[in-house]
Amino acid sequence: MKFFTAFLLIGLISFVGCIYFPWWSIAIVSFIVGVLIPQKPLWSFLSAFLSLFILWFAITYWISIKNEYVLAHKISLLILKKDSPEILMLLTALMGALVAGFGSLSGALLRRPQSNKEENRP
Repeated sequence: MKFFTAFLLIGLISFVGCIYFPWWSIAIVSFIVGVLIPQKPLWSFLSAFLSLFILWFAITYWISIKNEYVLAHKISLLILKKDSPEILMLLTALMGALVAGFGSLSGALLRRPQSNKEENRP
């Protein structure tokens, strides 16, 4: 249940946040959700990664459909050196997903209790 809650919160808040703030606000949103919702680090990373991958892929797909893939074709030629808007959309989603995943992982690791190694020394 925590995975699904984190998945939805990160997706919804990131969608609204990217309207008003820079694209990297997804890392801050993911970090805060990672701190507030206790999960194991791997599950925290996966919830943010999947949420943003799906969100950004859906947004790029929707934008590309609206302008009949004109912008996606031109940008893929500039960046990838080949006409492949699908790969461009996947790479865009992957980059956003990695940023969010590492943000959430950082929040989960911050929350995780660490043993103090100096106290264990004789």
